[in-house]
Amino acid sequence: MTVTFADLRTAAYCPRKCYYDRTRDDHDREPPPGVDRIRALSTDYERLLQSSDDALASEPIALEPARYREALARTRDRLERIGRWNAVRRPADRNVLASGRHARGVVHKVLEEPLEPSLVSAGEPPDRGVWAPQSVHAVAAAKALAWERKTSVETAVLEYPAYGVIRRIDLTTRRKAEYRRALRTVRELDGPPPRIANRSKCEACEYADTCGVRTRTLRSLLGLG
Repeated sequence: MTVTFADLRTAAYCPRKCYYDRTRDDHDREPPPGVDRIRALSTDYERLLQSSDDALASEPIALEPARYREALARTRDRLERIGRWNAVRRPADRNVLASGRHARGVVHKVLEEPLEPSLVSAGEPPDRGVWAPQSVHAVAAAKALAWERKTSVETAVLEYPAYGVIRRIDLTTRRKAEYRRALRTVRELDGPPPRIANRSKCEACEYADTCGVRTRTLRSLLGLG
């Protein structure tokens, strides 16, 4: 059974949310509004580095223009030192549908020499590394490319273009184990899994009412409820 990158990513975040995603009528999920505009930033880094404050202010960036330019310049300098800046700016291919032995989905950029997937996130990066669901997604994308190309892929790239941040990760034993755990979770979904302990993830979940989880309301946070 081949599963999607999206299901693996969601299962790593919350298995119960993945179950509800897979059983909803409109299973073909579209990204939220604005995601495409943010991802488009990843195709134009050099222009963004040279843009004026006024020009940057019109872009869907999450930082003040001067801070954004500084963050992106630091990213460029770091990637240039390891010889990957040009690969990220001018990838061998974009938006490739990759189908592996166990998972399939779209790889936003395919980088060469060495071969690695680059995934573009519309969100905010963590202070260090990448978010756990994105790590699972990265392993899935790398394994799909490796299966198609019949070669080993041991690194991946995560881009956060709204913040001017790009991070390259090693696909460690721990990351691969998390991927296998998410894959097993998706394959074994035949009913709603137990609710997760981390209820902070439930606050913005569209399935909170269906799930029946009790989240803290604004009134309770203010001591009014």
